[in-house]
Amino acid sequence: MDRSQFVRLSLLAFGLVLLSFLLLGTTRIFLPFRVSQLIAAPVVASAFLLVVYLFVRATLSAVGVNRIEK
Repeated sequence: MDRSQFVRLSLLAFGLVLLSFLLLGTTRIFLPFRVSQLIAAPVVASAFLLVVYLFVRATLSAVGVNRIEK
């Protein structure tokens, strides 16, 4: 993985978090809160998994096990 791909994935994770807040907020206008949570949950879960993956990759790179190339 190179740095530009890492940055792209980081921006994607940020976008997914933002999308989850937008989904939750806008669907609460029309639907009950529980249904809004169920709609936003897959986006939150995918953002969380992507952030965990990026954290592990950055930690491995900092330790020197698997470097993120330039």
